[in-house]
Amino acid sequence: MKTRLGCLSNKSDSCSDFSEFLPPAQERTTRCLKLSNDEVTRWADSFDILLSNKYGLAAFRTFLKTEFSDENIEFWLACEDYKKIKSPAKMMSKANKIYKEFIDVHAPREVNIDHRTREETKNRLLEPTPHSLNEVQAKVYSLMEKDSYPRFIRSKIYQDLLNRTQIYCQRKSV
Repeated sequence: MKTRLGCLSNKSDSCSDFSEFLPPAQERTTRCLKLSNDEVTRWADSFDILLSNKYGLAAFRTFLKTEFSDENIEFWLACEDYKKIKSPAKMMSKANKIYKEFIDVHAPREVNIDHRTREETKNRLLEPTPHSLNEVQAKVYSLMEKDSYPRFIRSKIYQDLLNRTQIYCQRKSV
């Protein structure tokens, strides 16, 4: 992490390089993204704040990958995209894709949900609406909020990022 956070610059009020949390394609086009210590600190205030911040979301995704549970955030994000679809044909296609990838018992990235929720979701997706995935999405969100999020806040990824932004900001203010 030290080498990846080595892009600190005195030219910005922000405090830490965040390129390590970007997907490779974005990493090539973005040399050095900055974060303030206040921004990173706010992620610990609530799960919603973390998810609403693109860098917080990226850090959380990175953390979940280390825990081999990134299917949860990927499913949640797929549901967020699904809700924006207006075309019934596209909605049906996206619903089927989400079901096959995350909900089906044989899904390659199966999320951990109970049998009843799985069956109800399957039935709702026979005639999908923008709200067809709300219940299952809420369950996965709750699981992440109660389980993964507290571990993320205690994780080395978050603590290192918090410490490095704090140290950098202190150096800048001297």
